[in-house]
Amino acid sequence: MNKATGFERIVKATGYSLKGLKQAWQNEAAFRQESCLLVAAVIIAAWLDVSVVERILLIGSVALILMLEIVNSAIEAVVDRIGPEHHVLSGRAKDMGSAAVFVAIFMALFVWVSILWECLL
Repeated sequence: MNKATGFERIVKATGYSLKGLKQAWQNEAAFRQESCLLVAAVIIAAWLDVSVVERILLIGSVALILMLEIVNSAIEAVVDRIGPEHHVLSGRAKDMGSAAVFVAIFMALFVWVSILWECLL
């Protein structure tokens, strides 16, 4: 077996990542919704009169939601692959993945409200 190294490995890893993004877009409604939210966040953050650091926080907080949605979807896919029967650990894994997205959403809300509040003062 010939393992890819160097630039070839980077190209293959990029291909796998793009395939994962495509799968998330095709199969996860929440990912599509949060992607639209990210586009809106980028546009609004670019329009606002804020510092570069604040702009990065605004966009980054929404991007984090998208990242965690991908991880949550991956957890759900693996759990579903193991079997359809209910198991307490499977439920726990899915609930914790969902909780990660939930916490990220509240963090993003906190960042946006905090920065917008300062803009209004």
